[in-house]
Amino acid sequence: MKMKTGVEQSVYAALLLNLLPDGAVLHSNEISRQIGASPTYFQKLLRKMAGADLITSVPGTKGGFKLKRKPESIRVYDIYVAIEGQQSIYTPSGILGDMLALEGDDRCCFLGNLMAEAETSWQSVLKRETIASLTEKIQSDQYNEQLNTLEKWLDEKMVI
Repeated sequence: MKMKTGVEQSVYAALLLNLLPDGAVLHSNEISRQIGASPTYFQKLLRKMAGADLITSVPGTKGGFKLKRKPESIRVYDIYVAIEGQQSIYTPSGILGDMLALEGDDRCCFLGNLMAEAETSWQSVLKRETIASLTEKIQSDQYNEQLNTLEKWLDEKMVI
């Protein structure tokens, strides 16, 4: 399984939006520039996130984007599903049944069971991390200098 870069870009966009003070918004072009995304591709990601009620768009000349929900309630998994969809990473094709000549008998998809377990495991990891927990990590002492630079950039680019 290879996850598209859109998931990573969307998670970090939500992280940027979480660093904004209350009432402030950030224009999509500024976000896309900061995270290194194509503005047109990034617009699609923002629409998907807005459609999943993770962020909201504020229209107008002083418009932009902000989080719609509290950062504690936005799980990394929610962003993944908004961007990638809910589909399973594995769909059995019946090879084992064919190998064992088990026509119409789908009881023996060992690989399907294994993949379902793996999928449940990685989903639980993505479900336990939220935008709030990622924000705490970036606000650790380890990133003080870099965070100060990012916050200065936000002060220049945000619209209140």
